[in-house]
Amino acid sequence: MSSSLPPEDLAHVRESIRLAERSRAEGSHPFGALVVDARGKVVAAFGNNSLPPHGDPTQHAEMRAVAAASRLLGAEGMTGSTLFTSAEPCVMCSGAAYWTGIDRVVYALSEYRLLELTGAHPENPTFSLPCREVFARGQRPIEVVGPLLEDEAAAPHEGFWV
Repeated sequence: MSSSLPPEDLAHVRESIRLAERSRAEGSHPFGALVVDARGKVVAAFGNNSLPPHGDPTQHAEMRAVAAASRLLGAEGMTGSTLFTSAEPCVMCSGAAYWTGIDRVVYALSEYRLLELTGAHPENPTFSLPCREVFARGQRPIEVVGPLLEDEAAAPHEGFWV
C-alpha cells in the first residue's frame, strides 16, 4: 500500500512518528499528529498532552492538531486538508477530524496493533472501532489511508505501557 503513496505522504507519516517519539521523551503518551493543507503545507503539528495527572484527556495529538489547523485556516481553508497521525484516530479524534473539515486521514499504527501494545492499560482504554467505521456514519466522505509503517510507529510505544 505504501508504495502507491506520494513520497511526501510517507514523509508526513514519518514526521507524525517523530512527534510521537518527542511526546514520549517529554513525558507524555507516544502519539503525534500533523495537519497539511491542500497546498501541502504543514499548518499544525502536535504531540499528545493527555497523560495524567496534569494532562487533559481530550488533548490527544490529533485533537490538538485539527483544532489548531481549524482555528488557523477556518472552514474554507480546511478543504483538501489531510491529518497525518502516528496511530489510527480514536472515536473522539475521528469526530474532531470530521467536524473540523479534514478531507483525508493517513495513519501509521492501526487501532488493533495499538491494543496489542497497550493491553488493558488504564491510561489507554481503546475502543475497538476503526476510524473508517466512524467516518462511514457521517454525511460527507473522508478518505482514509492506513495502516502504514506499523513497525516504525510501534517503536515509540515499546516499553511504555508496562
